[in-house]
Formats: sequence, structure tokens, C-alpha cells
Amino acid sequence: MANKRHAWGTKLGVIMAVAGSAIGLGNLLRFPVQAASNGGGAFMIPYFVAFFLLGLPLMWVEWTLGRYGGGFGHGTAPGIFHNMWEKSRFIKYFGVIGIFGPLIIFIYYIYIESWTLAFSFFAIFGKYTGATTEAGMQSFLRGFQGLERNQYFNSLVPAYTFFMITFLANIWVIYHGIKGGIERLCKIAMPLLLLCGIIVMARVFSLGAPDPSRPSWNLVNGLGFLWNPDLSALLSAKVWLAASGQILFTLSVGIGVILTYASYLSKGDDVVLSGLSAAGTNEFIEVIIGGSIIIPAAFVFFGPQSIQAIARGGAFNLGFVTMPLIFQKIAFAGLFGGAWFLLLFLSGITSSISLAQPAIAFLEDEFNITRARAASIFGAVTFILCQPAIFLLGKGVVNELDFWGGTFCLVLFATVEIVLFAWVFGMEKAWQEIHHGADMRIPKAYKFIIKYITPLFLFAILGFWFYQDGIPTILMKNVAPSDRPFILGTRIFLVTIFVGLAVMVKMAWSRKRRRVKS
Repeated sequence: MANKRHAWGTKLGVIMAVAGSAIGLGNLLRFPVQAASNGGGAFMIPYFVAFFLLGLPLMWVEWTLGRYGGGFGHGTAPGIFHNMWEKSRFIKYFGVIGIFGPLIIFIYYIYIESWTLAFSFFAIFGKYTGATTEAGMQSFLRGFQGLERNQYFNSLVPAYTFFMITFLANIWVIYHGIKGGIERLCKIAMPLLLLCGIIVMARVFSLGAPDPSRPSWNLVNGLGFLWNPDLSALLSAKVWLAASGQILFTLSVGIGVILTYASYLSKGDDVVLSGLSAAGTNEFIEVIIGGSIIIPAAFVFFGPQSIQAIARGGAFNLGFVTMPLIFQKIAFAGLFGGAWFLLLFLSGITSSISLAQPAIAFLEDEFNITRARAASIFGAVTFILCQPAIFLLGKGVVNELDFWGGTFCLVLFATVEIVLFAWVFGMEKAWQEIHHGADMRIPKAYKFIIKYITPLFLFAILGFWFYQDGIPTILMKNVAPSDRPFILGTRIFLVTIFVGLAVMVKMAWSRKRRRVKS
């Protein structure tokens, strides 16, 4: 007897959950770095172009695909793709990407998420107050990560302890299901996340020029650094690719998560307004809050010359080195530092639980496994899979996992699903499916955009990547010789996981055929 599929308790709950999936560390750490490194305000032009031509169409497509597949009892891409193109024997295997990508992101993302919980604790209890310089704070972070032994840490035990707490918290939420676990957490976490964001942003906005001899180091100029456009940057393909990649990353489209979340909707639920609401909430957090904290605050304390180097240092350096140093320079450092890292943790956990859901739903839907058993299997398997990201962090393993799971597969999966939706399923039928039960209608221009512009946009991204970086990446041209064995091992690890998932898809469909025959 088949398990009864889960369902969301309220419309607000599913919007909060999808927004929570999209709102992650990328909104608060990755976005300001991308903007500052790619022309400042000029970056926002291709960013919003990509939002309207790429992000929003894919958001509506994935909500619609998920709801459609849920009507057939499928919550993941293999089953959904199969129902959309039943004549194809192989399309379900393309859907494996929609389970593979979230799983790979989960096994390293959850470790990074645990750092935010740890640093929230460190901030509140003043554990890093002795690190008063950039070099000192970097040493503190590296010691915590187990990359070096120093005066702050001499083992990986503290980091592993916080990893275990974070991992078990995620599994606990997942174990309790859609309504009792994910929806309940997101209804609490999202308002709290917004509150922490407003508190930290308000404190940054209250900053004056701390150095009277440098009055130009102020908040207005800090915001100007991020928002004043260098229009010459628009001539660079790299800026357009970076903006497009950020939109895909920040909205969690092309991963497979939204498909799964939307599969728990009923046939009459509105996906147009819900998708727009989730996308709008994500953009508010990213552009308004994410763009108003790190870069302006760093500008005020470190000035225009250092800010470029800080931005080039990457998201982790900004979040875990620059921001703690900034908070140490203001009153109530522990309070604001704790709020900052709690903000990051809440954004992280609402994303990581969503990354787990496709694999859980696949086990439940295709193998008729109970939620409790599916969560237990997922927890046991991913705990083992997480270990390379923890113990081989300094060997480039996390960067490799992030590229293939969180960048390449994301664009590839988005390309497959948009072509399947608009060209195989058929745009007329797709347009009707989108608007079934909708309280508002999408502008008709999006019919053309979804069918032609969005696919061409995605093919262009893939094409530019293969042309500019494909061969060097595949041949490990930019990898240090000492790290190449670990990168090769990581790729074998990834291929093994993908093949394993494909075999599970084959097993699931073989079981179904046997049941039909009997």
C-alpha cells in the first residue's frame, strides 16, 4: 500500500519554505562579493535582466512542474520528467541531476553552515576577541577549520562538535516531515532571520566615519561603492555570466528543490502568485539587506583601497574575518556579532533542509518507504558522505563539490527542464498548467520569454563556460599539483554517487513494471 503523500499546512507555509530554501549564505555573503567584484552598480543591470528573463521564468516553471508531478505521486525530477515525456525511456535519467545536485551541495553546505553556529557562539562569549587583526582572525578561522594548529585551536574537535549539532538539527527537522518539520521551522526562522537582518543593517546604517582624519570613509560612500555603476563593466561577458549565475544560485532554481516542495501542493493551488512572492522575498533579503551590511561596513572601517582586496578575498573571508573585526570596533560587539552569525545560520538551515528533501521524497515516492525510514537512511548515508568536505577542506575538495554540484549541474538541470517544459510538454499546454488555479495572470510576453529567451540564455551560459573555462577545468589546469590526486578522487566520488542514483532510478521503475504486470 502506498504511503499518503505529505502536504503543506498553509499557503504562507509553502511560500516561507521556498523563500527559506532560496535565502541562504549566497544572499548575504556571495551577493555583495559578486556585486563589488563586477562593476558595482553596473552589476545590478545584468542582475535584474537575468532576474526577469531567467530567474522568474524558471521559478514559475519549477513551481508548475512540481505541482504537476505531485498529482501523479512524484516529488522528484525523474518521476516528473517521465510523466511529461512518457515516450522517452531515458528522460528520467536526466532527472537524476535534480537529486544529485542538492545531495552534493548538502554534504559540504552543512559543514559551512555549522561554522555560522559556532561563530555565533564565539561572538556572544567573546572567544575571538584576542584576534584583533586580519591575520589574527584568519588564523582563528583556519585553526577552527583544522587547517592549522595555533594558539586558538589545536584540533578539529570544536568544529566537528558544531558540525554534529548542525547535522542532527537538520535530520531532526527532516524527520518530522513537511508540515511538522520544514514548515514549522521556516515559520519561526524566516521572521527571526528578517529581524536579525534588520538589527544588523540598522547598526551598520548608524555608523559614522570612525576616523576623523578620513571623513570620506563613511556609509554613504560605502553604499556608493556598491551601487554606483561602472558602465564599462557591461561590455564584459564575465559580468553578465556572474550576474546570471548569481540569480540561479540565489533563487535555488535549477537545483530540483522547488520541484519537490511544489509537489506537495494540491492541483488548485496558485503557483503564479506563490512563486512571485517567494522570489520577491528572496530579492528583498539579498538586495536590500545583503547589499547593505558587509560592503558598506567594510568600507567605513577599511576604506576604498582595501575594500577591493577584501572583496577579492571571497565570501568566507568577508563573513568570517572582516565582519568579526568590524563588530569588535563597535559597542555591544558580542550582541551584534551574535546576531550576524545567527542570521547566517538561520539562512543556512532553511536552505540545507530543502537540499535534503529531493532525496527523501525520492525514497518515499519511488520506493514506498516511510518518512522515518527515509530520513534515517538519508542521515546515515550523508553523514558518511560529509566526511571528505570536513577532513579534506584544505585540498580543494569543497570547491570541487561546489562547482559540479552547485554551479555546473544547476545550469545544466535548468536547461533540461526549460526545454522539456516549453518544447516537449508544449508551450500552450504549459501556459494553461501554470495558470490553473492562479489568482493573477503572468504577462503574455513571458510566453515568448519562457519558450525562446530563457533557453537561449541558458545555452549561452553553458556555451561561454565551455569556450572559456571548460577544457582547463576538466584538465585541472588551475589546480595545484599537490591537490590533483584529491580533485581526481573527488570527481570519482561524484561519478560514483551519480551512477548510484541512476541505478536506483532504474530499480524503482523496474519495481513499478513488475507491479503493473502482476
